Amino acid sequence: MRPLLLLLFFVTLFPFLAREAAADEFIPAHLEAVDAAVNAAIANHEIPGAVVWIERDGQQYKKAYGARQTTPKVEKMTLDTIFDLASLTKVVATTPSILKLIDEGKLKLEDPVSKFVPEFNKPGHERVLLRNLLTHTSGLPPGIPRDIAWNGYAEGLKLSCAMDLRQQPGTKFVYSDVNFILLGEIVKRVSGKDLNAFAKRNFFDPLEMEDTGFLPKSRLRSRIAPTELEPAGLVRGVVHDPTSRLMGGITGHAGCFGTADDLAKYARFWLRKGMTADGGRLLKAKLIEAATSRQSPASLEDRRGLGWDLQTSFSTPRGEVLPFEGTYGHTGWTGTSLWIDPSSHSFVILLTNRNHPTEQGNVHNLRIEVATQAALAMRLQRPAPAVPVLNGIDVLKKAQFAPLKNLRVGLITNHTGLSREGETTIDLLAKAPGVQLKALFSPEHGIRGQLDQEQIKDARDEATGLPVYSLYQGTRKPTAEQLRDLDILVFDIQDIGCRFYTYIGTMLNAMEAASEAGLRFMVLDRINPLSGIAVEGPICEGEPKFTSIHPLPLRHGMTVGELAKLFVAEKKLKLPLEIVKLEGWNRSMWQDQTGLKWKNPSPNMRSLEAANLYPGVALLEFTNVSVGRGTDTPFLLIGAPWMNSAKVLARLQEEKLPGVSFAPVKFTPTSSTHAGKSCQGVRFVVFDRNVFTPVLLGAALIRALHLEHAGDFNLEPVEQLLRHPATLGAFKSDAPLPKLVKGWGAGLEKFQKRREGILLYR
Repeated sequence: MRPLLLLLFFVTLFPFLAREAAADEFIPAHLEAVDAAVNAAIANHEIPGAVVWIERDGQQYKKAYGARQTTPKVEKMTLDTIFDLASLTKVVATTPSILKLIDEGKLKLEDPVSKFVPEFNKPGHERVLLRNLLTHTSGLPPGIPRDIAWNGYAEGLKLSCAMDLRQQPGTKFVYSDVNFILLGEIVKRVSGKDLNAFAKRNFFDPLEMEDTGFLPKSRLRSRIAPTELEPAGLVRGVVHDPTSRLMGGITGHAGCFGTADDLAKYARFWLRKGMTADGGRLLKAKLIEAATSRQSPASLEDRRGLGWDLQTSFSTPRGEVLPFEGTYGHTGWTGTSLWIDPSSHSFVILLTNRNHPTEQGNVHNLRIEVATQAALAMRLQRPAPAVPVLNGIDVLKKAQFAPLKNLRVGLITNHTGLSREGETTIDLLAKAPGVQLKALFSPEHGIRGQLDQEQIKDARDEATGLPVYSLYQGTRKPTAEQLRDLDILVFDIQDIGCRFYTYIGTMLNAMEAASEAGLRFMVLDRINPLSGIAVEGPICEGEPKFTSIHPLPLRHGMTVGELAKLFVAEKKLKLPLEIVKLEGWNRSMWQDQTGLKWKNPSPNMRSLEAANLYPGVALLEFTNVSVGRGTDTPFLLIGAPWMNSAKVLARLQEEKLPGVSFAPVKFTPTSSTHAGKSCQGVRFVVFDRNVFTPVLLGAALIRALHLEHAGDFNLEPVEQLLRHPATLGAFKSDAPLPKLVKGWGAGLEKFQKRREGILLYR
């Protein structure tokens, strides 16, 4: 009976176990962003191809992209492609070998280099320690000069030993190949084996890194990603680094080749603190910990472990999310990188041959974006700012609500009026001693933000018993009667930084009503989730409407407090305006960099990604194109039953829009435009939000649809949110995108000057 009961218990429990496991799965949207970033780099000829390996606690995402060779013929990239690891050699071969000799008692970090290499004996060399070589604080120059003729390992070593110190050891971080050339020689002299043989015996073989090593055999050549096309021919299977090549290809600073699979095995070895998969120990845990913690002098800003990079200008493979503390990694000149995070038991590998067929390739931005999106896919959180970001309600709470003491308050808010701890502004003001909260006013979507209808009716708040007056019906303004017994109106709603998002229209209407009634007006400021730098799109023209309440660009780059200040100045409102300013926020910060939780501002605004796309994609709202309402991903895609995805996709790709890529998609909305109909469309993936321009995307979408589907696409309704007749005319005349947006420049320049003296934050 007992086995049956146990079986029934596990069968009952299984769905809950399955749901818990599913919560740890990688987030597909961020994996798509990784794919998009790599594919964009390939399309922009920054790399020919790549292999990405993302892993956390054994869960993996691995993928090959593009080609490993593009000339003289094209070869597809594969997961088992062997790459010239370049400077990853320093941490894959040389560093562990030195640590092994320390483990065996044959070396000490404080040993002078000259103890093992006596010919390293120029003035000052006696003060250079092994620690200095491993942390790049030796005082030696970056490399052997390229303007002298030489050849051979012995000559390269001689030149390395002859280098003069440029500064005292331990006083400055200077990344130097010479440091690791000397370390490779020390391994050879102390162990009696060259670096290749020593690393293979002690690490590559025990870790089953079958394709890792120096001087790869000719039978592997077909799997090796070539580097430059030189006058003598394609460099393939031969180390790219010129110094290592002149020294025979086995050196401490470069020359090792390997695959993503082998690097993944190696990363797991470090995460296991020196142990193999079957429990064998190759290095003591204390050596692993020492190598991956700060070993460079505390007086230096640059932080290095033993061999490993911790925090320097070379730390791009960390991205924007992996933590600064505790993580470590390295890069290679050919476009290789590895970064490891022990706290989440994860790592990110990016292998490219960015210098094929020429040195014109570039992986700087790609490393950052792949690492950032990989970390988000693994459900890691962006680091909280050093100083907590406080919205206006948090600052007001900190001041014990003193500015509202003894005042009769009307509060304009909704479900986004929350403190950092998640308390509602309604509850906080209702309970604040000395504050008389008398009435609530709700915007579009209602006081709880759950309604998606043409008008919102007056109601009564169940929790406080207060009247709730709707500002999304009739004139959309508070009436004189509603304001009669109030001293001040307080506004606390989260905006998303887009001109036609109606909450700022509600604020201006309420400000005008307060001005007419002789009331004070207070804005509890909130962050702009899209940061406060970028300003985009045409300035709206014509008579003010609720979605174009004031001459603003589509993306205004301001907080609601700054907008209120602008409205008072430009509309000459006779209004005592008080702004409870943010603390800890600067204009470069996006919402997910503030430590503040995302709360859907409206039913279909379900993520920061959607908010970022909204100022452009939502221009299609009133047309006969679905913008994803009635799907799980509103504003992340568009489509229509009559749309030809391939043709629209081709048009978009021709525009070469920065920071975004596209994929064909099919979907059936359950509500709104084309409800219940199968739609073909395009999915958007923003892979670099700092260069992405949503309004430019919106213009490109409208142009592509008009050119490819002039008979089906209804262009005229675009003007309802665009409010710029010249741009609509440019769409109709099939103007190219650069000419189409050129007309925005003068207006944007004037707007920048208009807001210059208004801005409250740096």
